[in-house]
Amino acid sequence: METTQFPLIISVDDHTVEPAAVWQDRLPRKYRDVGPRIVRAPLKEMTFLGGRFKPVMGTPGGDEGPLGDWWVYEDLHRPLTRLDTAVGCARDEVRLEVITYEQMRPGSYDVSARLADMDVNHVQSALCFPTFPRFCGQTFTEAADRELALLCVRAYNDWMVEEWCGPAAHGRLIPLTLIPLWDARLAAEEVRRNAARGVRAVAFSEIPPHLGLPSVHTDAWDPFLAACDETGTVIAMHIGSSSRMPSTSADAPPAVGSTITFANCCFSMVDWLMSGKFERFPHLRVMYAEGQIGWIPYILERADVVWEENRGWGGVADKVRRPPSELFAEHVYGCFFDDAFGLRNLDAIGAGNVLYETDYPHSDSTWPASREVGEAQMGHLAADVVERIVRGNAIELLGLTPEGLWRA
Repeated sequence: METTQFPLIISVDDHTVEPAAVWQDRLPRKYRDVGPRIVRAPLKEMTFLGGRFKPVMGTPGGDEGPLGDWWVYEDLHRPLTRLDTAVGCARDEVRLEVITYEQMRPGSYDVSARLADMDVNHVQSALCFPTFPRFCGQTFTEAADRELALLCVRAYNDWMVEEWCGPAAHGRLIPLTLIPLWDARLAAEEVRRNAARGVRAVAFSEIPPHLGLPSVHTDAWDPFLAACDETGTVIAMHIGSSSRMPSTSADAPPAVGSTITFANCCFSMVDWLMSGKFERFPHLRVMYAEGQIGWIPYILERADVVWEENRGWGGVADKVRRPPSELFAEHVYGCFFDDAFGLRNLDAIGAGNVLYETDYPHSDSTWPASREVGEAQMGHLAADVVERIVRGNAIELLGLTPEGLWRA
């Protein structure tokens, strides 16, 4: 494929590092001392083993240790780390360490700088997941004060729509909003509130029970799912949105989890395919950010075999009335940024069910070479197929303009 032919990328999985004033500017005054705020403080200790991230903040001005910017919210202390924003650093220099805003690439948190970095990377438009709220707003779900937590969710969504994806972004940043996960009816209200201003994507957990929430096999989520079905809002699930990255043991190094990051998406997709939700909510669509796609063909084959041969005793005969592979084709999207194996098996997945991403500014990101990676891995595909994967499917799924831009 000639370089000039590669389409402009629409990335369905990038990330924003929230500016320090997101909540301080939007919360009622009485909550500003307990709502999310940035404190510069030293690091006392930090580990990342067995899929668990455990940082300990020191006393500002009192303890020794490297200085970083920390989000403080109720009893939570969460530092900004190099893994949050690693683009521009050599791979061997990316370590688990605390950083300040001044030590990160400005495109992580600044709209104009982000657009410039997108230009460098042949990216036209991008959908961005959060950082401090975590991938589906778990931070607020775990909070003690639910009234404040709901205000925090709404404040984040207002910032996402009005500022991050506001006029300065020229339609190139696509909004992804949060919901109050602890209340499906409030979640439905938030979906509809944001859909009314043009939002077509909402973040959700790939395995809610890991957060102490009901599974998709219950009716608990039905108000939320109905709102998504009615408004055409896609449910976006990022790896780690269950606050539990896959691992094998409590002492397994991060490299183990990094190798099997797709596992939660795999488990989640089987949950959804066997839940009956796609037949109850026929317009519902879900996507798996950063889950890659190479594992999908076998899971679809296995799910069809189980449905065909074991659905009687498997507990799904009365609610899953079509082969899971058919449901997948109509309702599920896999997302990848570096998966040559999956692209070699695209026929077993479906070109209409695949989306491209760059993962900016995370350590796995292909920035600034996402175009080159795509050219190398998609060179065997027809031009119209590449067009669908790199931008066409995203335009249809997220309700973008034909030019690939978001319009409120």
